[in-house]
Amino acid sequence: MMLRYALQTVRDRKGGFLGAFVALLCAAALVTACGTLLETGLRGKIATERYAAAPVVVSADQNVHQTTVKEKKGKAKTKHKAKPVAERAWLPASTVDAVVSVPGVERAVPELSFQAVPLVKAPGGAKPSYGHAWTSAALTPFTLTEGRAPQGGGEVVVDRELAARAGLKTGSPLTVQATGEPKTYTVSGITQTARGDLARQNALFFGDAEAQRLAARDGQVTAIGVRPAPGTDPGELAGRIEQALGGTGAQVAVGDARGPVEFLDAAGARIKLVSMGGAMGGTSLLVAILVVVGTFALSVQQRYRELALLRAIAATPKQLRRMIGREALVVGLAAGVAGALAGLPLAAWLHGRFIASGVVPANLERTAGIFPMFAAVGASLLGAWAAARITGRRIARIRPAEALAEAALERGRPAWIRIATGVLLLAGGVVLIAVLSVLRTEPASTPVTFLAVVVLAGAVSLLGPLLVRGATALLAGPLRLAGAGGHLATANLRGNATRMASAVTPLALLIGMTCTVLFITPTLGNAARAQTREGVRAGWVLAAQGPGVTGAAAERIRRTPGVTAATEIVHTSVRVGLTKYGAQGVTPAGLTRTWDPGVTSGSLDGFGEKSVAVSELAADQLGLKPGSPLKLALGDGTPVTLTVSAVYARGLGFGDLTLPHDLVAAHVDNPLASSVLVAAEPGTGREQLAAAVREFPGVGVLSARDADAVRAEQQQAGAEINLLAMGLVLAFTAIAVVNTLAMSTAERLREFAMLRLAGAKRRQVLRMLRTEALAVLLIGAVLGSGISLAVLTAFSVGMTGAAAPAVLPVVYVGVLGVAGLLALVATALPGRVALRVPPVEVATSR
Repeated sequence: MMLRYALQTVRDRKGGFLGAFVALLCAAALVTACGTLLETGLRGKIATERYAAAPVVVSADQNVHQTTVKEKKGKAKTKHKAKPVAERAWLPASTVDAVVSVPGVERAVPELSFQAVPLVKAPGGAKPSYGHAWTSAALTPFTLTEGRAPQGGGEVVVDRELAARAGLKTGSPLTVQATGEPKTYTVSGITQTARGDLARQNALFFGDAEAQRLAARDGQVTAIGVRPAPGTDPGELAGRIEQALGGTGAQVAVGDARGPVEFLDAAGARIKLVSMGGAMGGTSLLVAILVVVGTFALSVQQRYRELALLRAIAATPKQLRRMIGREALVVGLAAGVAGALAGLPLAAWLHGRFIASGVVPANLERTAGIFPMFAAVGASLLGAWAAARITGRRIARIRPAEALAEAALERGRPAWIRIATGVLLLAGGVVLIAVLSVLRTEPASTPVTFLAVVVLAGAVSLLGPLLVRGATALLAGPLRLAGAGGHLATANLRGNATRMASAVTPLALLIGMTCTVLFITPTLGNAARAQTREGVRAGWVLAAQGPGVTGAAAERIRRTPGVTAATEIVHTSVRVGLTKYGAQGVTPAGLTRTWDPGVTSGSLDGFGEKSVAVSELAADQLGLKPGSPLKLALGDGTPVTLTVSAVYARGLGFGDLTLPHDLVAAHVDNPLASSVLVAAEPGTGREQLAAAVREFPGVGVLSARDADAVRAEQQQAGAEINLLAMGLVLAFTAIAVVNTLAMSTAERLREFAMLRLAGAKRRQVLRMLRTEALAVLLIGAVLGSGISLAVLTAFSVGMTGAAAPAVLPVVYVGVLGVAGLLALVATALPGRVALRVPPVEVATSR
């Protein structure tokens, strides 16, 4: 009977359940989208391009490994872990001979792959360009459509897409910058594949000797493409090759495993997608719970009279709970299915945006499995049922004689259990803020940051009626200045604090979450830029529009009259154990004239090829001090042991580890300097320095201020990615604001009619609604801003050591403006629609 009544109620009260349906639909769509991204990170395939015609690919191990043995109850427990390295690890060239000797191998083709940037101006977005030896063209395969293969060290073959985009033809000159100085070649041929243009790269082919020179990896190869003999199964051959190369660390890939060998960013992209999908999904789920519970609470509150009547005619508490739960399941099922279907195009759009912004590679195939959809439907059903049971718990428990009285007037004080839970959440939020203030790494602090916002917003939701009454007491005087509308608004805020609190909560969450997302990157970025500005002593910086500044350009600037020192900087990341640290390589000569990282112990004097300087954070984590040995794996996994020469304070600005330039450059994919710090005597100007490097393509001279502006642009790009990642959560919260305010206003039809019959004019009622909306907005803005400020301050203390969150006034005012517009529109439109109905008709209706 209760199922039939629940279905009848949903059918007859579509408007009342519409708000809950919208909230659940959005939540299910978010869960599906985030779950799809998470599944893509776990199971998405990377299609190979260059190795399409090589069924088996041999490569170096692209991971660092750590094995730990723990004794527990007399038994040894061994754990093996691996983490990817940042740069490509190379194979010894002798591995080719070992592969050729394996039975079943028809041909083994060594591959050289290195950056080779054509210095041309061409329309359209440029792809990454890589150079190869012409003998490895068979691995795709590439075939000539024009001209001939490169001969000698002065010719190059380019792919068809690059030739068309740059206007190249056979005989055209082409300047290419690889790992050293730029060189001009003659295009001897144009090539293409049977499958069309490569999606992620352009290919340039050189003679074998020239390719070996440009790769600058004597005695090494990138990979080995293997063609099995006729009738040989690639999987079986891969097993034999693995056995033959056992103990060398070489890895053998077949099928879909070839893609990650070719594209090293695949592993990082997958980890990033799993991290972002998990963080977005977790935050979305917490926000959804908060929003859905609030929406159902408002829905049940609007039905108190109906539910009270059922209690008065002898419906038992169990029957009411069952009816409310089944209503919720009906709404949750419909919303969950619709939201899961809507989440698929949403996931596709988000995946496309991540590709466009360079977060994930274009050939990481998005999965569209059913598991995220089932999870979304399940979460929708569970969330709806739990929210309805929680919010309907009280009306189902009161005695029948009290039910109608309870429905006629809102309680003066929330239930004790609600207050206690709210205080508990508030205490949990305070604990999270305290924890956040001692976290010093971004991966650790970021999830705690958003969790703290949601937990504190949950406390606002539960303690909302008390907060609204307290705020109304403070605002009563100013509100009365608005005339009759202000008096009515004050009375409504006092008498319907629970209803008003249901509108305050999503506003506080929207403002708090939006401010946190928008200001967390500037807080960290501004501190890093400040440390960089304070630590760079050089007045000038060489920067390149291409892949980097060459060693010859740096040497030329050193010899320029008036220049006292020039420091080349190359960036990478290294691993100490399995922990990843950002690192930079610097040339030691004249280092202290161009760079001051804020040394707190030790000295940079005598910084040499076996030295390393570390940040205070790294020193604390690793237990280091000047003179300590430090074992680490360089960018390509090469192990080295260095001696700590200094500990410095400005780790945010310069990275956690500083190593010798030549050591780093020999183990990275791009050994060119990302910048060169130039210290000069007074009177040495930009024109003189620019003249010294004029012959080097793409190299320019920036002042220290201009270089800081470039870093600010890069910081803005990072902020846009964060906003994209959390944008869906913010959009969901904005929809919740509109949804809740519209529900709250639309159900007051009878109240508006009574005011009209009592003599209030239509414009007075609308003024009352606007005044209420502004009051709710003010309360939500204060609470949301307070939450964000507390969280950002704790984040700033932990990450930068100073309570200095970066709050951009114009952006903050914009956030409040958008929130205010949403609140006013969501209140005014339903209010105007409600006031179109004649009040007598409403008063006489059942």
